[in-house]
Amino acid sequence: MFILFIGCKKQSEPIVVTANEYHAAVDQVIEIMVHDIFSPPVASRIFAYTNVAAYEIIASQNDTLKSLNGQLPDLIEIPAYDQKSLPLNAQLAALVAYMEIGKTLIFSEDKLTQFRDSLYTKWEMTNKTEFENAKNYGLKVADHIKSWLSSDNYKQTRTMPKYTLQTDDESKWQPTPPAYMDGLEPHWNKIRPFVLDSASQFAPIPPPKFSMEEGSAFYKELMEVYDIGKKISENGDDSEEMAIAKFWDCNPYASVTRGHLMFAVKKITPGAHWIGITKIASKKKNCDFDETVYAYTKTSLAIADAFISCWDEKYRSNLVRPETLINKRIDDNWKPVLQTPPFPEYSSGHSVASGAASTVLTDIFGDDFEFSDDTETRYGLPVRTFHSFNEASSEAAISRLYGGIHYRAAVEKGLKQGRDLGRYVSKKLIMK
Repeated sequence: MFILFIGCKKQSEPIVVTANEYHAAVDQVIEIMVHDIFSPPVASRIFAYTNVAAYEIIASQNDTLKSLNGQLPDLIEIPAYDQKSLPLNAQLAALVAYMEIGKTLIFSEDKLTQFRDSLYTKWEMTNKTEFENAKNYGLKVADHIKSWLSSDNYKQTRTMPKYTLQTDDESKWQPTPPAYMDGLEPHWNKIRPFVLDSASQFAPIPPPKFSMEEGSAFYKELMEVYDIGKKISENGDDSEEMAIAKFWDCNPYASVTRGHLMFAVKKITPGAHWIGITKIASKKKNCDFDETVYAYTKTSLAIADAFISCWDEKYRSNLVRPETLINKRIDDNWKPVLQTPPFPEYSSGHSVASGAASTVLTDIFGDDFEFSDDTETRYGLPVRTFHSFNEASSEAAISRLYGGIHYRAAVEKGLKQGRDLGRYVSKKLIMK
């Protein structure tokens, strides 16, 4: 007697894509950008386009969210999903689009491809038909976004001339030690803004007039940087000012010299720090996938425009860094607490980006939103707790004065510049 056992084929299960998987993809892109050493402005562009790609898919399937079509310059409606085919897993398609745009904009594609393929394998094993359907649509939308981003003038700026030093004018920016790098992204104001009408829309008032006379406003600000730097250095790592300066350093171009050897210390950009804060807030609020993408997208757009606005001012005012003047005129042995980044001083990029991001995050999550910022723990720095996003941005701004790389005007006016820009983004973008 023979008994025949017929196994039942396991039915495919619906694919559930979680907010944590989106966070993981964002983290992966950030890790690759740190590895590839992207500048703060370029990094902000990557954050914006990747998140917009995902958001547009989510908004097309979520009645509570509004498309950015017609709100962002030259962005037209994404290809419609064929409703006659299978129902769309919008979250899966959005994550596919996010990773595809990310892969296009970074250098180390293999690292993101490996991460992507691990998700593809899992999704395909869960429900191959649903996966293929969503993947194909996600890639189609990604192609649409690639066409849009290709017209933002980024490629053209890659071939524009380097910054020309004005060595005959003491007030103008000069390269700083230890690497003495060329001026970074002198043509970034030619990049197409996302929400702003123009790069100069939120130009701050000019910095104090350059003067080395002891009674002048500029000289007083210069001496403030010198005195604060000396005091912090004397107190060492135990001071709160030193802790604040190091926590918000976020300089992807920091260099270390050992004898004849010089190497880079890779860190996240200031924009990446605020993207990390967006993740912290989204997780604390238990945001679902769609709400998470919304938060990342709105914040990243504000950060991207903040860097366009800030860089427009940097190369207009073209102001010398404190380190250059202090070493030349006051104390040739003085060093800032932080390494001076390679671009003009006014206004402070940290201040503008932090002001913009904190204002948009306040609009999304509310004021008095307490959070513990563990973004810098990967660099051996402790967690810092803030009672609001605005408190965090104020600390990020003043950290540049403590670090010895900005005058007070660049910090205070830059923070105002960013917050004004952030309010404009929050008001102008209709996403809900």
